[in-house]
Parts: sequence; C-alpha cells; structure tokens
Amino acid sequence: MQAQLQGSFTGRTVALRPQPQKTRCSRVVLRIDCKDSRIGKQPITVPKTVTVTINDSTLRVKGPKGELLRTFPDSIAITQEEGKIWCKKKFEDRQANAVHGLVRSLASNMVQGVSEGYEKTLSLLGVGYRAAVSGSSLTLNLGYSNPVQMTVPKGLSVAVVKNTTLTISGFDKELVGQFAASVRDKRPPEPYKGKGVRYVDEEVRRKEGKRGK
Repeated sequence: MQAQLQGSFTGRTVALRPQPQKTRCSRVVLRIDCKDSRIGKQPITVPKTVTVTINDSTLRVKGPKGELLRTFPDSIAITQEEGKIWCKKKFEDRQANAVHGLVRSLASNMVQGVSEGYEKTLSLLGVGYRAAVSGSSLTLNLGYSNPVQMTVPKGLSVAVVKNTTLTISGFDKELVGQFAASVRDKRPPEPYKGKGVRYVDEEVRRKEGKRGK
C-alpha cells in the first residue's frame, strides 16, 4: 500500500513507496564426512623375509633386496598387527583424507621393493644405436656427435642385452622409474620412423610423412 502525503505549498498529492526491509542472512555451513579411501583401508601383507620397524610416523623395511626408510605425515597412523601393516587416519580432516591412499601405496611399494624388486626395460631403435655398461657408467650411442655418458645411481643395476635392450632393476620403485625416464629423455621416440629410446611395452603413435607427387 502506498502512503500519500499532501504537499502544503504545492497542493499536490505525493505517493511514497515503502522501503523494503533489510534482512540479515545467516551463512549455512555444511559438514561433509568423506568416506575412507578404498586403497588406504586395505592392509599390506608383510612377507616372512621382510622386517618392519615402525617409529611414530617413520617406517623402515628391510628385506633380501635392500632396506628403505620413509617418514609419512603425522595425520596417518601406521601400525603392524599379525603380519600386516595398517594405515589409519588419526583425524577426520582434509589433509588426512587427501594422503590416506597415498601413504598406503608408498608403504606397499616399499615392502614389495625390498622383497621382490622392480624392473624397467628400454629398447633402442635406430641405425647405430647401442648401449654399454662399464662399472657404474652407462654409455649410450644415440646418433649424436658424441656418446652420452650417464652415472648409474647407487642401488640400481643396469644390464644390456644385444646392445639394444636395456634393463634397469632395483628395490626403490621411484629411483628405478626416474632413472629409466632420464635414459628415455636422452632420445625420445620420434613419431615418423619411430627411432629413439622407448619402453618395451610403450606404444608410439606414428605419423604419415609427406608424399611426393
């Protein structure tokens, strides 16, 4: 309803619109409880040949292949019960939910590495491409003017088969994968003829070259 006001000096009737009332809106905070990670809640079976030592958030595993040590975030509790390793969250917060599955995967990789080990196989494709190992030095002939020299990290072993197949093995999964990626990066496979260094099970997408008339 509009209010009317009689002007005293003009004789006009002025309509006044009511001002809308300001309301204070309260902020609603919703709490979402995340489910446990499907990977994080699975136990890790420890082989009989592996010795596990847990000190707070530090995990040490020792097996026939070697010994590994890693410190995990404090939000995850690592325990050993009846020959199995369990990774459980201490708090129901965002950080614990984010790293729960990661901690379990890293711990599982440590146990598998010291008991069975990891291996990466690379293949050299190209005319004159070959590799040779001498002690801790890896020599790669990849079509450059000079051979490529690389130092094999401690804890890894490199074997060359028929000069064109390179096998990298070790008990640290991260170290094996990183060194294999570094070797491949020296001459990545090109898409036209497929020459270069590639993983044995790697599929290289080939491109069609230019055609003459």
